[in-house]
Amino acid sequence: MPGTQSFNSVDELQRAYNDGVTTVKAVVEHYLKTIRESNPEINAVLATNEDALGDAQRLDDLEPAGRGPLHGVPMVIKDQIETTGLPTTFGSKACTDYVPERDATLVRKLKQAGAVVLGKSTMPDWAASWFSTSSMSGTTKNPFDHSRDPGGSSSGSGAAVAAGMALAAIGGDTGGSIRLPASFCGLVGVRVTPGRISRDGMSALVVTQDTPGPMVNSVGDAAKMLDVLVGYDEADTYTSINALAGTVGSATHFQDAVAKPSLQGKRLGVLKEAFGQHSGITGVLETALKSFEAAGAELVDVSIPDLDHYKASTTLYAIRSKTDINEFLGSRNALSQLKIENLHKDDAYHKALDLIDVLVKGPTDFLKSPHFASRLVEQSAFQRTVASVFARERLDAIIYPTCQLLAPKTEDVLGMRWTCLNFPTNTVIASQLLFPAMSVPVGRTKDTEEDPDGPDLPVGLEILGLPLKEDVILAVAAGIEAAGRN
Repeated sequence: MPGTQSFNSVDELQRAYNDGVTTVKAVVEHYLKTIRESNPEINAVLATNEDALGDAQRLDDLEPAGRGPLHGVPMVIKDQIETTGLPTTFGSKACTDYVPERDATLVRKLKQAGAVVLGKSTMPDWAASWFSTSSMSGTTKNPFDHSRDPGGSSSGSGAAVAAGMALAAIGGDTGGSIRLPASFCGLVGVRVTPGRISRDGMSALVVTQDTPGPMVNSVGDAAKMLDVLVGYDEADTYTSINALAGTVGSATHFQDAVAKPSLQGKRLGVLKEAFGQHSGITGVLETALKSFEAAGAELVDVSIPDLDHYKASTTLYAIRSKTDINEFLGSRNALSQLKIENLHKDDAYHKALDLIDVLVKGPTDFLKSPHFASRLVEQSAFQRTVASVFARERLDAIIYPTCQLLAPKTEDVLGMRWTCLNFPTNTVIASQLLFPAMSVPVGRTKDTEEDPDGPDLPVGLEILGLPLKEDVILAVAAGIEAAGRN
């Protein structure tokens, strides 16, 4: 792992606290020092929390019985999510001076659980990219190869954790914005079923697809964070979906799911049609699949009928993103004068963001689009098609590479060789299904096609599950993680 990290997991950190080996203040001082030393080069952290050391001291003053489940965990928050006392720019230079009056629900939950917010992480304007290009922060570097992009839109969240500037991060995922940078930065990134985690205080891109989630070093850390974050919130009616999950009898429901990691008896559908042609990625995946079988998994080759058709016919950016962004802006007094189409007209966005060029042409009210109803019909058909594969093959999950390419060169992003419209990420599958998915690292490889003499780069495997079955895909991910250690 690039960078210097004192701790590799939340459990390791909290054992050190419990054993009196270190203090929260000392740990926070270390991570702030790493940010000061590494961030000028990598550009992952946009603003730091001036009260972080005071927050750490208050946690150190607590008796052990008063410690929360994320006691002393230093993390960064994607700049898409509002934080009181810290600027929140949504990646846009038009919002440079915006400081929210209150924390987003998830930030409040994290603080109540004992986490220390170190700062805000970089992102492209309005989360509208697979890459880091931002009018606010420029570009962020991938810690594994500084000539490459860390992926987007949770660019800084992925880069900060990979570079040792934070032990954990919160990202946001609409079409893959947690999972893609997790894949490129060698992390675990979880996209929950939309509504499982409150989006209160998080800017919108496609409201029905938007969800925040953890970006961390291990499956166990992801489970620990989900136990804090998942739940109903009156400020976000989409979280009523949690009632469909039934009563959760344990405060450690997701941690319980990964407590005994094993692939024994797990049935995994292998979606070969999503593998792509990159020989290095294919080689890593073939090795990983063999290790899964050796660990007891049952692998089943599967296909999703009309997959390319559904990926195109269920996309909603051009239809509703303009409405959703503008409605979010209008809900904030300090931002209500802004509209995405005016920012576009005034060139107040990064010019490599081709998705913004598309979405500003959308309707002012997505409900009046003649195409909206047909997209919903197609989405429903897509959901039934994929759920039928799960049912017919009795699958725990479907697996495939998170992306068909490795992290791209920054020069290729800025030169628009790769854009939102042509980059071969597989993350849109789960997003447009509204299904949960996560990316886990399964190895590294050289970019044999582009830079055979360059460094080894991470390869992520995506694990797709059925709605509200985050515990199932976490269990699969824990088994995969354990198989990789053996």
